Amino acid sequence: MTGPVVDILMYHSISDTGGPTSIAPGIFAEQMQAIADAGVPVIRMNDWLAAQRGGPALPGYSIIITFDDGLCDFADAAMPVLERHDFGAIVYLATGFIGRFEGWQGSHTPPLPIMDWSTIRDLAHRGVDFGSHTVSHPDLNALDTPALQLELATSRAEIETNLGGGAMHFAPPYGRANAQVRATIATRYDTSVGTRLGRAGPGSDPYDLPRLEMFYFTDPARWRAHLAGRGATYLARRKALRTVRDLASRPWARV
Repeated sequence: MTGPVVDILMYHSISDTGGPTSIAPGIFAEQMQAIADAGVPVIRMNDWLAAQRGGPALPGYSIIITFDDGLCDFADAAMPVLERHDFGAIVYLATGFIGRFEGWQGSHTPPLPIMDWSTIRDLAHRGVDFGSHTVSHPDLNALDTPALQLELATSRAEIETNLGGGAMHFAPPYGRANAQVRATIATRYDTSVGTRLGRAGPGSDPYDLPRLEMFYFTDPARWRAHLAGRGATYLARRKALRTVRDLASRPWARV
């Protein structure tokens, strides 16, 4: 890949609940420490977008940290670590579950609690960015056009009403967004991240941005090797295995 490379890290739960969408707090802290030790700059999604639109150039290698779902353990376990390193992050909210518990296919067992608006506003004041993850966390590919439009419009409006700022960024649940869905997302948002495994670069589609599933990098040595530029072989192997997995599993069971 030529030009600036951006690793968009994907997290869900920072907890000891187990499963591929949960990262133990100690492991998460090690992953963040490794970024700090490697001197890799952590940027925001707005920085990536500005660079694509002719704004300030990005460094040769940088990282964006993302969290899907808005779970309470983001505030309790992730935020203290992020603040320790002065790292920014973006959290994608499924607004129909704010202040409640997970309630979609693929939720943890038992379901984990979701942050309420008071907590979210406090985090926004402390520098966290928030984007949309729809209202009801559906498979967008399965919705008709009116239902899709409602999910996209309502979630953005609710975030903007509660936070008083623009919700420019989106993450489709399960990473499910075919070409038609992505075109609809593009009418309401400026970027969309999925679950496709890979690294973002100058030519990346802003409505199909790849991410790194951090469950694949719970081995500290492997993550440090990746940050040092020695992870290409491992990433290629994971991508190949993921392609096979996607053909044989339901989207909410994938990581």
